[in-house]
Amino acid sequence: MSDEDDTTEGAPRQMPKPSREEKRQMRSAARLYAVQALFQMEVSGQTFDEVRREFETHRFGAVYEGDEMAEGDPYLFAKTLEDAVTRQARIDQMTDRALVAKWPIDRIDPTLRALFRAAGAELVEGSAPPKVVITEYVDVARAFFPEGREPKFVNAVLDHMAREAKPEAF
Repeated sequence: MSDEDDTTEGAPRQMPKPSREEKRQMRSAARLYAVQALFQMEVSGQTFDEVRREFETHRFGAVYEGDEMAEGDPYLFAKTLEDAVTRQARIDQMTDRALVAKWPIDRIDPTLRALFRAAGAELVEGSAPPKVVITEYVDVARAFFPEGREPKFVNAVLDHMAREAKPEAF
């Protein structure tokens, strides 16, 4: 063993702590993955545990066709997913109140429904400030709908939901 090698044989190598920017990117990736996972659960009928395990094992940091997927914050991903599932009725009711009466949550695009559930979970149970949650999920909407009006729609709905969930923040 050289002087430069401070690991003992068989011991796990210490990874450097992520920087503040890397942590922010990991949280953003976790939010995107949470929306994808909720969408997948709805369209495939897979359970929470199946989808969570698949994302954590096969998607975080994976390489597909030469493109590396971002590493997500596993805690934020799992918490958002679990809170969205366990608080779904409350979140869906908040979303319905924020939508026009003619468009209840079950009539909107399934990607948007998954997005509202993930964002709603953070607004109801999360610790991030509502403005951060709104900004992050509007960015997720831009990723899914780069040419559409959906990001503005998402911003308006999430603003309404945030004011209901955490009025003290406004």
